[in-house]
Amino acid sequence: MIRREMRHTACLLVGLIALTATTSTAQGSRQYRARLSTVPIDVAMQANIAGSGSVTARLTGTTLALTGTFKDLKSSATVAHLHRGPKMGMRGPAVADLKTVSATSGTITGSVDLTAALVDDLNNGRLYIQLHSEKAPEGNLWGWLLEGKTP
Repeated sequence: MIRREMRHTACLLVGLIALTATTSTAQGSRQYRARLSTVPIDVAMQANIAGSGSVTARLTGTTLALTGTFKDLKSSATVAHLHRGPKMGMRGPAVADLKTVSATSGTITGSVDLTAALVDDLNNGRLYIQLHSEKAPEGNLWGWLLEGKTP
């Protein structure tokens, strides 16, 4: 009788551990969004940039998975990067390459393993997406990743 109760208790304990692990994994995932828009650096750039888009990102552990779209560029996209600025709204260096298509409308995707410092930057609004195009090699669209915000 005691063995049966011990087995029953052990089964319940294993079930609770499995449930806790599943819940922790689901809770460990955070969602971020960015609205991609033009930000001309100088007046001369205004004639060469146009378009809009959005990116959704999910952080699971230290892996950031990104997917998004853009449209209505004045020239074909060339590259896309994840950048780190010193604070939101300020430009900074690229920290990872993303995949995009060579077209005036298309997709942006990527998966990036972040360091602890970059996770902190993400949570504090310092990471952003930058899409470059043929006529705007310094950047055509930008968007800062913000947790839970709609693009």
